[in-house]
Amino acid sequence: MAFKPVYILILGVTILVDYFAAFLIDRAEGKKRKWWLALSLIANIGFLAAFKYFNFINQNIGFVLNLMGMENPIPNYPLELPIGLSFHTFQAMSYTIEVYRRNQKPEKDFIIYSLYVMFYPQLVAGPIERPQNLLYQFHTYFKYNFENIKQGLIRIAWGMFKKVVIADRLAMVVDYCYDNPTEHSGLTLLVATIFFSFQIYCDFSGYSDIAIGCARLMGFKLMENFDVPYISKSISEFWRRWHISLSGWFRDYLYIPLGGSRVGEYRHYMNYFIVFMISGLWHGAAWTFIIWGSLHGIYLIFAMLRKKYLNIEMPQNAFTDKLQILITFGLVTLSWVFFRARGLGNAKVILTKIFNPATYTELASPFNVTEMWFCVLLILVLMLKEIYIPKIDTTRTPAFYAKFALLMVACYFLGVFTSNQFIYFQF
Repeated sequence: MAFKPVYILILGVTILVDYFAAFLIDRAEGKKRKWWLALSLIANIGFLAAFKYFNFINQNIGFVLNLMGMENPIPNYPLELPIGLSFHTFQAMSYTIEVYRRNQKPEKDFIIYSLYVMFYPQLVAGPIERPQNLLYQFHTYFKYNFENIKQGLIRIAWGMFKKVVIADRLAMVVDYCYDNPTEHSGLTLLVATIFFSFQIYCDFSGYSDIAIGCARLMGFKLMENFDVPYISKSISEFWRRWHISLSGWFRDYLYIPLGGSRVGEYRHYMNYFIVFMISGLWHGAAWTFIIWGSLHGIYLIFAMLRKKYLNIEMPQNAFTDKLQILITFGLVTLSWVFFRARGLGNAKVILTKIFNPATYTELASPFNVTEMWFCVLLILVLMLKEIYIPKIDTTRTPAFYAKFALLMVACYFLGVFTSNQFIYFQF
């Protein structure tokens, strides 16, 4: 509402539709249940399609018509995307789907249901919660608990550190290189791409930490959204650790209904590809996002084919573990080029230079050498902390004050305070 007050009507309409649709689904039998569910899904997906995908679809139709010598009579509309539309749409859809599956009873209290859709900590960028985990908590009275306060504040402070100290500092290098890729060397673009891998992780997981911490202050427990994804040994493991709430959503509400692994071999591969292609489209209405998602689908299909036809099992030891982690990180980082690039043309330029050693000349950066090494040090600190100290112990009050103060001082003196929004606000 701060940007466009009328957009609150989007939430209002979908809340009303889903609230009453849940009761109709619960009471109906047979095909009528499917019809009421369809009404709910159409309302939610309709708003998402109108605001996020109309111009993208219309532009592509216009492109095809131009190839045929015709003009598209339908103009594009300058619609501003409501913040977090994809997130609260998916959370609302999970409610009616779970009611349809009889895993959740309809919520009678309209205010409680509205709160489920509009719970402020995770409204604009997740985690995408399920009704079974969150709705019952709104009926619970949480007494003041200093342990919750400590856990919440430490989580918020760590999320802020990841955002303003690491992500926004790395963003200065990434933006400098990706805004004009034709002017930079392959080495510069490679470093910027690796930095972006950690920028987007710290930016998004930092937001999730802040959201989880804010909820924890009040006694609520939100699901974890990340689990050190860059130590994954395979792409499938990466998606069990990255944006867990979204990958779980697509698994339960798209992959399994398509047949999952219970269908024939080629249909199984196609299910994977469809899910990841749609996942890419969920992130943004552009071919770069579709290619990003499709690449991950291809990675998984290739891994299954390799296992079936080559049946090569690597020996398990410290060296092969690190090699698998490095390969997985490389594949993920390669796909991030499409996620970050401003169009397919820029992505092509970046990849061409990265894979051409002849372009590896000077390393250009808005930072001096010391500042660049400081960025590397921050990445090492991040990984060491998240791997070896996954949970900050706050049981001892003096230790809590010391750790909280240290993180806040670090944010104040080392943070980059610009106008950078969280990356996932655009989705």
